[in-house]
Amino acid sequence: MADAHQERSSRTGLGRALMSAGALSADWAPAYAAVPRAAFLPDLMWPWDMRAGRSVPVSRTVDPEAWRAYADADCPIVTQWDDGAHTGTAPGRVATSSASMPSVVFRMLRDLDVRPGHRVLEIGTGTGWNAGLLAHRVGPGNVVTVEVDGAVATAARAALARFGTPVEVVHGDGFEGHPVGAPYDRLVATCGLRAVPYAWVAQCRPGGVLVVPWGTHYGNGDAVARLVVSEDGRSASGRFTGPVEFMKLRAQRLPPVVHRDHVPGSVADGDESATSVAEDEFLGVGAFDVLRFVLGLRVPQCLQVVAEKRDGARPVWLYGLGDRSWACVQFREGRSARVWQHGARRLWDEAEAAYRWWTERGRPAHDRFGVTVAADGARAWLEDPGNVWPL
Repeated sequence: MADAHQERSSRTGLGRALMSAGALSADWAPAYAAVPRAAFLPDLMWPWDMRAGRSVPVSRTVDPEAWRAYADADCPIVTQWDDGAHTGTAPGRVATSSASMPSVVFRMLRDLDVRPGHRVLEIGTGTGWNAGLLAHRVGPGNVVTVEVDGAVATAARAALARFGTPVEVVHGDGFEGHPVGAPYDRLVATCGLRAVPYAWVAQCRPGGVLVVPWGTHYGNGDAVARLVVSEDGRSASGRFTGPVEFMKLRAQRLPPVVHRDHVPGSVADGDESATSVAEDEFLGVGAFDVLRFVLGLRVPQCLQVVAEKRDGARPVWLYGLGDRSWACVQFREGRSARVWQHGARRLWDEAEAAYRWWTERGRPAHDRFGVTVAADGARAWLEDPGNVWPL
């Protein structure tokens, strides 16, 4: 009895915090209350410990109180490592499936604007919790969720069945959507994208809404795009609502970029120059900084790697993804930064020009940018959908 009371208390506390922060809206509160995240989590999981700054193993069998506390906390929880090849309790190499932070889940559901009776397609089933929340809102038989990993799909299907939630779980490649169940009123992706498949647009009704985490290979961060399908059904367009970070759609993962493939020698092989751009201006305040997002938009097919600071110096590398071009800017405290570039593209020149472009326009935030997806590709825009550039 005490355990049940503690469970309700911790979930109620999180719910109040989410509502206070504006993440959980009043219309989603009944689904939050009726569909607990804990019902969809495995016995062994790896929540992100905010104080430790890393994922930690937590077992419901070994420490049920800690397991419950993390289940009802606003933190992401890894549920699979290394595409299922991982064994043991220690974290694996690469997190490949998870339960997202509840605050992120409910902000995206708010953007989705689902109504009772809507047909919803979810890409990336994960634990099944998000699909369960959707099914509670839209009604039985109206949610289809697609999961590329067979083991993850099986576990989610079982969790949804135990909870008594009528959701169709499809084991397949979400990149292709699920045309058998089309058309849909809403589509939501719970994985990071580097290109929005046009099949998703084609499988939604005119006026339908797609909510997808989208970004570029420049960095690992994403931003949530809320796209509305045009009346003729041939495109979808909309603004970004804010920064997030998701595991990437497996069909769009970036293969490892090997430094020596680009720079077989040293930076001295590049053309040397200098820049007045300061380290804190260029790197911003972390993975969710809008400048990194903008640089990805304006410097296509480029990966940024920020090295550790040593003896007051921090190298930042830019690697071309379409060729072997590279650039390195070395920021040093109290001195102007040195730059080396090599290859067909002048990657630092492109990045610095993008930075200047952004500052000249008043440093616009994520929500002033948008994207339009059509059969011939995607185009990003700043405030005006008529003023676009190809991605």
